[in-house]
Amino acid sequence: MAAARVSMAASRTTNEDLEDYSAYAHMSEGQLLQLAIERSLADANLSPWQNRQLRARTEAAAPTQQPPFNPNSANPPRDMDPFLLAIWRGDAKALQDILHSNSINLDEPNKDGWIPLHETAYYGHIECLDILLRARPDTINKRTHVSQTPLCLAVGRKHVSCVKHLLEQGADPNISNNQWETPLHKACEKPNEEIVELLLRFGASPTKACIQGGTPLHEACDAVDVLNFLISKGGNINTQANDHASALFEASKNGHDEVVEILLTKRVDVNKANKTGLLPIHVAAKNGHESIVAKLIPRTNVGKVKGSGISPLHFAAERNRDDVLETLIEAGYDVNAMLSDDWSKMYEDRRSTALYSAVVNRNIEAATMLLEAGADPNLDIFNTLLVAVRKGSMEMVTLLVNHGANVNALLPTHPTSFPAALVFCVKDMLMMKYLLVNGCDAVSCFNCQYGNNSHPPIKLRQNGREHIYYLNDEPSEYCVQFCEIISTPSASGMVGPIIDTLLDYVGHVKLCSRITDHLDNYKDWAHIKEKSALPCTLMNLCRLKIRQQMGINKLRQINALPLPGSLIKFLSYE
Repeated sequence: MAAARVSMAASRTTNEDLEDYSAYAHMSEGQLLQLAIERSLADANLSPWQNRQLRARTEAAAPTQQPPFNPNSANPPRDMDPFLLAIWRGDAKALQDILHSNSINLDEPNKDGWIPLHETAYYGHIECLDILLRARPDTINKRTHVSQTPLCLAVGRKHVSCVKHLLEQGADPNISNNQWETPLHKACEKPNEEIVELLLRFGASPTKACIQGGTPLHEACDAVDVLNFLISKGGNINTQANDHASALFEASKNGHDEVVEILLTKRVDVNKANKTGLLPIHVAAKNGHESIVAKLIPRTNVGKVKGSGISPLHFAAERNRDDVLETLIEAGYDVNAMLSDDWSKMYEDRRSTALYSAVVNRNIEAATMLLEAGADPNLDIFNTLLVAVRKGSMEMVTLLVNHGANVNALLPTHPTSFPAALVFCVKDMLMMKYLLVNGCDAVSCFNCQYGNNSHPPIKLRQNGREHIYYLNDEPSEYCVQFCEIISTPSASGMVGPIIDTLLDYVGHVKLCSRITDHLDNYKDWAHIKEKSALPCTLMNLCRLKIRQQMGINKLRQINALPLPGSLIKFLSYE
């Protein structure tokens, strides 16, 4: 019989009762690493008592287990113990007959510490439960190897009648399992108002914390009636778990509007941060719960938000929560708020502004809202315009330029002698012409330090890729020349058109030996070399001089100037 109970318990545990095991004890190092990565990338602010859900997702990729035996099957295994079979099926008569005719040890545990009373409570058969309790009333608070009592198992399975009977027979509602979770934790985790009421009536504590610091109030954050009931029985609405997440934080994270409304009505503290410094408004913005954000704004301390090192705007922009972004902007949140160094270092690109995230996501609507509200496009280490050009988004580039983005910005990791935006559009002539029209410095592209002398060879990575213009390279002190950019294997076929275009935006310049060699290699490009040698026309010199005098800011507003249309077109290279 004990062997049969061992087999049954193992099958049931691995399939139906995963939540009763430690969140980490059974994991390999690889699974733990996967869990850490998932938490850091997907939702670094999960509360500890939600780890079970993450673990379940991690284990989903593992080989599936055999399903447990169905106690209602017409054909049970031949070696099935009749005693266990009677418990499983809730056959009170068969159970009573076996107890009368055999000497059964009702206190003998299986390898997991389960005795028959645990089995009966788990399957919820009230008549069998009563028979076993009358036979051995002293086992009512017996614990399994993970400290589960029959009451805890019955609560977890929502067997109301069994819960009531166990409590009436003296079951202790405050005995916790090895995670320090009481039956009340379980009742709130799997919300059942009737069971919660029973437990509280029989003395269950609403403030007892589990090993992660969560109280039943935390677990009840998705059940309005249960939450109200717990609060009425003395539950502390400002209690915090070990990660300092409050009940309001959990409700805000999971989008439980009614729960948030109740907590706010009870004057909950909205400025309690978790261990990472995040407030409820942060996590609500991150998860796109606009209505909750709107509720939290009036009572959230702006100073606390600044002290956290990250604005809710950052989360809203990063996650494309446009409605949340709009609500925060309308509420006056600073669109130029910068990430703290600690937060910025979490991103490989060391971003600082909400606008940067909108540009990375190619979210025109979000970028427009931020820019129109006064966002400065030139605050990040990597200029937002460079990101937009690299992604080839003309619409985003136009938007940024119209709002003052620096078309001559440089790469912080790679010094260049020319505007870095040109690095990313050597194959996009329309983009290049747009930047040049709007003040991108073309002259600097011809200021080669080697001139007519021989040039050093282009360095390639070990994988054969060009080495000189990738954002994720290590910082370099070498100043990259424009001729090197257009001479790489991936761009050399465009040298002629590129130089031809650039010559329209400069006066008299000299071509370096590398560019000259490229032009000499293609007979169709001979006219471009001649164009560079001829004197610049007076008309083009005049246009260049006027544009120089106007300056970049006026060039962006040229269509609004009181000038003849033909002159505007001429100055705009139309």
